[in-house]
Formats: sequence, C-alpha cells, structure tokens
Amino acid sequence: MALLAQKNTGASLVDVIDRVLDKGLVINADITVSVAGVELLGVKVRAALASFETAAKYGLEFPIGTMRSTDAWKDAEVGKEECPQCGKRVPTFELLNVACPWCGWKSARVREIEKSPAPVPMRF
Repeated sequence: MALLAQKNTGASLVDVIDRVLDKGLVINADITVSVAGVELLGVKVRAALASFETAAKYGLEFPIGTMRSTDAWKDAEVGKEECPQCGKRVPTFELLNVACPWCGWKSARVREIEKSPAPVPMRF
C-alpha cells in the first residue's frame, strides 16, 4: 500500500478568487457537431475572468458603453506593485519614491535621499 503525501495549502475560497482575479483566467473552447464527417454546427467560445485592474493592465476589451472616465477606472489603470514588507498593492510611483502607505516601508532610493544632506539654497 502506497502512502500518499497530502499537501495542505490552507487556501480559502477568498484566496483562490483573489488569485484568479489578480492573474486572470481565459477559457477558449471550440465545439463542433458533426454527423458522418459533415460539420453541422460550430461554436467558438472565449471567456475571460479578471479584475478590472488586471484587464486594463493586459489591454482586454470591455463592452461598449463601459464608463471608463470614473475614478475606479482611473485607479485601475495606475501601475501597482506589491510592497515587499506587507504585501499590499501600492501605486508603483508612490512605493518607489515615497513609502508604502500601509506599513511605511521605504525603497532604497528613498532611504538614500533621506541620508543625503539637504541642498543649501543659493542667495544672490
């Protein structure tokens, strides 16, 4: 009798949904009905499941009439990165040039700027 190794990931449904929406899921299917080698019906199905942020990132098309001028769309189109300390998604510019608003993590660039002395203003 062979022992089966069980992998306990502890992933909940919320984690799975979050991952699918973050990475996206695409389904392509070609369905044909044939009788005696003669194709009677052909159906092509393409479906995509992703968050608005992921869809905007990869340039997926949205239905006609989608209001892309809303604040939510503008926020989704801003490039975001994962904070190395807390794992929250933060706009890239803010994470690299200011700090993580969630945990205060600072990039090497920000720490270097903070260490350098402030320039002395020249007076004429």
